[in-house]
Amino acid sequence: MERAWVHGGDGWSETEPDGLLALLAAPEPPVAWVHVDALDALADAARQAGVPESVVRRAVAEHGPAVPADVRRPQLRRLPGGGRLLVSPTLAYDPTTRDVRTGVWAALVVEDVAVTAEEGPAGLLDDVLDLLTDGEGEHLPQDRGSHVFAAVLIALVRRAGDVEQGIGEAVAEVEQVVFSPSSADPAQVVYDLKREVGEARSALVPLLSAFPELVAEQEDSNRETRTMRWLRRLDTVLGKVDRHLDAHDALLGDMLSVHLSRVSVRQNEDMRKMSAWAAIIAVPTLIAGVYGMNFDHMPELHWLLGYPLSLVLMAGAVAVLFRLFKRSGWL
Repeated sequence: MERAWVHGGDGWSETEPDGLLALLAAPEPPVAWVHVDALDALADAARQAGVPESVVRRAVAEHGPAVPADVRRPQLRRLPGGGRLLVSPTLAYDPTTRDVRTGVWAALVVEDVAVTAEEGPAGLLDDVLDLLTDGEGEHLPQDRGSHVFAAVLIALVRRAGDVEQGIGEAVAEVEQVVFSPSSADPAQVVYDLKREVGEARSALVPLLSAFPELVAEQEDSNRETRTMRWLRRLDTVLGKVDRHLDAHDALLGDMLSVHLSRVSVRQNEDMRKMSAWAAIIAVPTLIAGVYGMNFDHMPELHWLLGYPLSLVLMAGAVAVLFRLFKRSGWL
């Protein structure tokens, strides 16, 4: 499905995609934004929005006929004619399953025309629309042609922050499980959560690589503009998100080490108890074995008190050993 919006000075309003070229051919063309639901349709939508063919071909040449669904490297490219192509993973967190799900967002911006596409469960389009229709606030740069590109970056950073917050809450819950006296084994939960943290961090790689380049580009202009300020803020927020994810990963590693140490201590305690009981049982077994050999010339064979004396001897030996093991902490 294809949707289109224009900004003619009075804010963003949705329009029919078929009539977009006529609007852009006006003496004072508006800023236009086209969004499609399939990455494969990005190039065709760009052509229909009037993006030069050379720019479209360069964008397709950079990433093939379709943008890959598994983006693991920085994807910010300058295109001829002053265009930019940003391809970035999107993040979504499911608190019920503690799963981090990734998708892909692609944005092609050439002058006052922006073409975007999204695949995956993140649903970032609604966040971008909210940012664009929420007035001309401080969160957007002065240049209206950069509004869509800026809103996409802000939405990506905010979603990364939301995912980090959800992971942080999950880490706190897992921490309670690890240090609780329950017999449940949290190792698998910790491993799964560490995998989700790793997936979230890998999805931040394109943004972490893109923001320094964008900030440096603004610094080269030697102007302290609003664009530079919000880029720096987003770069700072993104760095904090990455550091928090790194801290969550380190904490999970520490929790796993503590859990394994506790398991080892419990195993040692169990082994000491088993050894102590084995030693206690060995003494009466030895005495009973001696008196059960049925030899003709056994000593004390005809004692009247021989049987009760052997029982008292076994009970006394067991009591002494039990007290000694109890005092030493083995039982």
